[in-house]
Amino acid sequence: MKQENKVTYEVQNLSCANCAKKIEKRINEIDGVSEASIDIINKRLTFNNNSNKNNEDLLKEMNKIADSVEPGTKFVEVKKRFYEHEEETNEKTILIRLIIGGILFILGYIFEHLNIYSKAQIILFIVSYVLIGYEVIYKAIRNMIKGNLFDENFLMSIATIAAIYVRSYPEAVAVMLFYEVGEYFQDRALDRNRESIRELVAIQPKVAYVKDGTTIKEVHPAQVNINDVIVIKPGDLIPLDGIVLSGTSEVDTSKLTGESLPRTVEPNSEVLAGYINYNGLLEVKVTKIYEDSAVSKILELVENAQSKKAKVEKWITKFARIYTPIVILLAILITFVPMAFVENYVFNDYLYRGATFLVVSCPCALVISIPLSIFGGIGASSRAGILIKGGNYLEILRDAKIMVFDKTGTITKGNFVVTKVVTYDFDETELVNLTVSAEKLSNHAIGKAIAIYKEINQ
Repeated sequence: MKQENKVTYEVQNLSCANCAKKIEKRINEIDGVSEASIDIINKRLTFNNNSNKNNEDLLKEMNKIADSVEPGTKFVEVKKRFYEHEEETNEKTILIRLIIGGILFILGYIFEHLNIYSKAQIILFIVSYVLIGYEVIYKAIRNMIKGNLFDENFLMSIATIAAIYVRSYPEAVAVMLFYEVGEYFQDRALDRNRESIRELVAIQPKVAYVKDGTTIKEVHPAQVNINDVIVIKPGDLIPLDGIVLSGTSEVDTSKLTGESLPRTVEPNSEVLAGYINYNGLLEVKVTKIYEDSAVSKILELVENAQSKKAKVEKWITKFARIYTPIVILLAILITFVPMAFVENYVFNDYLYRGATFLVVSCPCALVISIPLSIFGGIGASSRAGILIKGGNYLEILRDAKIMVFDKTGTITKGNFVVTKVVTYDFDETELVNLTVSAEKLSNHAIGKAIAIYKEINQ
């Protein structure tokens, strides 16, 4: 048997939380695959492969599953995080489509209330409906062909088509418009949270200066190999973990350790990616490749935080699998059961009620609400500089009775501040001016604190 290994793939073209749960469930049923988890927020699939199949064969099988549940969804190799991340969906195109569809809807609504151009009203509503909802309808039809009825695409399509059947055109378009607008803003909210979390690790270096004989080449840190020698200029971010070969300097380690006091480094001292070099020129021998550096491991930890799901997330997943078919059954009952005992039964009226029930019972908001809330909490924490390793940790935090803090950067701000000047028979203003003149070009934290004191107090 092949030794178990953890695999991560990027998820493309998947925004339906309910569909993600279905795909996740079917992937976990593949022989040799365990702990498969789709993080719809960070667009990642992680699983353990302890089968005799290689990852490429499993990828093909998983892509078939994904496309059968949600047409167009696929898994690909994770893109290197140091390259600019391409947009998977064209947000501008979606926004333009919604705006044009919305304008046509408003025009049709105005024509209806002014009671003019009755045929024009219908044409405007139908064109608006198709423009706004064609993607939902297309996915619903594709899923129906593959025998997958229980998703929000089917619910929204059948409900709005029923509304069109009973000539409630404005309601059909409005429901589809609000649904798609909600999906658009949900995606934007997720994107904002992703960005706020990425800002937590904004210490990620973008360039390294490699010494090659007598020349120095500027390259991306990912292109640097172990044992290469890199040059760190004063004020530069250290791009890779390594050992100092030559030079003496002070480095700011606060981004990684929280300690505000600069640390002196000299030959044979260890330095980590993310440190800031203050005042000396350093030559460093690289000991770890970029992806194994401390700062990359922190970024990986943040990106994988949502894969550690809270118990309530797992519960809502199981609930949704039961909830959706029950909703469809109840809508059918609402439509047809009154036929047996309501004397003045009007099919169109009860069809409208059944369609209304489908719309308000769509499970997508239910399934996405808890993961989105947890991810929002992780994102909000990251903006305050707090790294939460996963939703499960956020959930158990409510039971915490005692909090233990590392002092620097939590209880204290992590910045040096001059609180008092003791002169011993020396003029305070002259002493501060002399000290600032000596320290004004320094990047040292204490020197900066003295300069700030002068600006505030003199």
